[in-house]
Amino acid sequence: MWQSINRRLEKALPFLTPASVAAGIWLADELHGYAALVPWLFALMTFSGSLRLRLADLKEALIHPRPIAAALCLLHLVVPLWAFGLGHLFFGSDRLTVIGFVLAAAIPTGVTSFIWVSLGRGNLALALSVILIDTFLSPIIVPLTLLVLAGSAVELDVGQMMLGLFLMIILPSLAGMFVSERLSTQANEQLAVVLSPFSKLALALVVMINSAVVAPYFGRVDARLFFMALLVLAIASSGYFLSWMAARWLRFAPSDIIALTFTGGMRNISAGAVLAMTYFPPPVSVPVVLGMLFQQVLASLYHRLLHKTYHSPTSGRAPYVGSAR
Repeated sequence: MWQSINRRLEKALPFLTPASVAAGIWLADELHGYAALVPWLFALMTFSGSLRLRLADLKEALIHPRPIAAALCLLHLVVPLWAFGLGHLFFGSDRLTVIGFVLAAAIPTGVTSFIWVSLGRGNLALALSVILIDTFLSPIIVPLTLLVLAGSAVELDVGQMMLGLFLMIILPSLAGMFVSERLSTQANEQLAVVLSPFSKLALALVVMINSAVVAPYFGRVDARLFFMALLVLAIASSGYFLSWMAARWLRFAPSDIIALTFTGGMRNISAGAVLAMTYFPPPVSVPVVLGMLFQQVLASLYHRLLHKTYHSPTSGRAPYVGSAR
């Protein structure tokens, strides 16, 4: 039963997050008071996603570090600089909005990228290792990126931000890994299957509540907000595309290309929304929340493109699940 529910929710992911944003804006008055629940819901999501993280997978992937290094470079150098450049070009007079674009690009890779790598028959060990390493580095990398690119525009409480990232991401991840190492493979998989539907529902609730908090900034849909949404879409899509092209240019194996495309393109957008609302003025949250509209839809689109390129009968390639670096 849980597997059936989880499969249905996975298929609905491309539509679940945009619908949750719309519901949050519509029910803003009712949901606004539940903002205190967001860190706890987010901890549940992180714990559930970390149940499949094992130190053995990390050790295996670290033997061949080039794809991991490429993923981290894309996640925290190439795409944030691209987002900063586009944001500064089109919204240079509004520094808080530019910070929002940078924050949306600088946050760590999304745990849900594992789902899409699995569906795409990519290198799961590589995906899990990128998620794990990026998660552990996030309390340092995210504040540092914001400090370098946007530090002069707003006062950053780096210590509190690092603590928030530790409590929201690292602590639940360590708990999930500890449970994963202690339980048998069968028991751990059963627990993961049971928690997965609740994790996806928690994602929907987090998106709704975050959207409700920033709803006043969506009250009037004008040309500026529409253009901002288009720019967020362009940046989010380019994250997937640049990761795919970089992996091809570096001549990685097809399974590694698939893993790098999703881990380099997806972001822990819910964590970004929590950070934006906790440590920045409200306008910073708008580009981050807009990113929730597109991330899963883009993942679905790139899943189809990658499948057609590497796994369809007309691609000329045999299905590949190994790793050759």
